[in-house]
Amino acid sequence: MASMQISDADFKRLYEMMENKYGINLKQKRVLIEGRLSNMITQRGFSDFTSFLNMVFADRSGTEMINLLNKLTTNHTYFMREEEHYQFMREVALPYFEKVKKDRRVYLWSAASSSGEEPYTNIMQLMEYFGHKTSMWNVSTLATDISQRVLNIGKEAVYHKESMSKLPETWKKKYFIPQPNDCFKISPEVTKRVEFKTFNLMDRIPFKTYPFDIIFCRNVMIYFEMQTKIDLVNRLYEVLAPGGYLFVGHAESVPRDQTKFKYVKPAIYRKEE
Repeated sequence: MASMQISDADFKRLYEMMENKYGINLKQKRVLIEGRLSNMITQRGFSDFTSFLNMVFADRSGTEMINLLNKLTTNHTYFMREEEHYQFMREVALPYFEKVKKDRRVYLWSAASSSGEEPYTNIMQLMEYFGHKTSMWNVSTLATDISQRVLNIGKEAVYHKESMSKLPETWKKKYFIPQPNDCFKISPEVTKRVEFKTFNLMDRIPFKTYPFDIIFCRNVMIYFEMQTKIDLVNRLYEVLAPGGYLFVGHAESVPRDQTKFKYVKPAIYRKEE
């Protein structure tokens, strides 16, 4: 079935809204928009983009706009995504924090956490590193996303085995509880260390609990205009502890000439000590 076509006027009002409100650049994504939305629009009983977008824009709760945003930007996610980051945490970042942290507190922020696989992987990595000393450390992570729907999945903490394929077998046995239908629930020892909150990365960072030691902001800036990206990175810099690390997606980079971050290696940056 051929995709439904979007008119120039509808395309313009959609990409302008996404850019103004969420910093997301869809100007070159016309084919993606038509491909991802056509079936949904038809299934919901609309005959064209105009009537569907009228409904979205008229929804004062904002729920329809968030649903639309999810449909257009959703990335497939899974546990232990971009394994190089976890190797770096294990070999470089965590040994550094273990040495310098007199308060024995390591605080992370998963800034585009989606359905929770990333922040839970982060906590499992911390618990594996500290081992029997974990109880002597305050290790936790804030997990934020613009979508309440994916945050609810994270709070439920139940995942299909397919998303766990990159995890070590020992982790699966230690941190997951078998459920029906090839699903697994993450153990309370892990979930109690993750706090989920709704947050739009375009907004001022309101959290009073920073500074963070590590910030994961992966595979979300690929949608942003350059100035939006620079502004966000500079806001992240302000809430990162001296000596802390920023991890971005491997398809992303931080413009070094317009931010204070020090380049460490691809997709890893650091705030000066």
